Amino acid sequence: MNGEIFNANPTVYTPSKRSSRKSKFEVGQSLWVDQQDQPELSDESDVEPIDQDEIFDLIRSIADPEHPNSLEELRVVSAEQIEIGHNHIMIEFTPTVPHCGMSTLIGLSIRVRLMRSLPQRFKVDIRVKPGSHQSELAVNKQLNDKERVAAALENPVLLGTLEKCLDGPGGHDGL
Repeated sequence: MNGEIFNANPTVYTPSKRSSRKSKFEVGQSLWVDQQDQPELSDESDVEPIDQDEIFDLIRSIADPEHPNSLEELRVVSAEQIEIGHNHIMIEFTPTVPHCGMSTLIGLSIRVRLMRSLPQRFKVDIRVKPGSHQSELAVNKQLNDKERVAAALENPVLLGTLEKCLDGPGGHDGL
């Protein structure tokens, strides 16, 4: 965004083998469900549950804003950092360096991917792993404030950068 690289030489890891399935994003399918294709849900007991691996599959391929790697490859996100309760999802992510200026963009990318992918019944909280960022409280507050998120998504430059991250690695050339 401003040309400054916060972590010029990140450690890159091999993606996990936890799940052999690919997310609908990775196979080019739409996540939107046609109402006529959906059976009528009579009550909450008919709602299909979601698990940790499904959420991880949605966010693992998001590109890092500074590097041509996915968040999974940089170990910014992992399935173990996802907690799922009744209609509540809490995701913790770990910036590559404690002074990472891209933490809010990474968190926003995760939030937007989940907003676009999950039913509205889910409440999503996104947090920086405790002790992993020097401005942890400020980043967490910004990522979980609806008005701040809405304002960020109205900024065309930021939205363009965000879309490049959501395209996955290779979808951008050194943002």
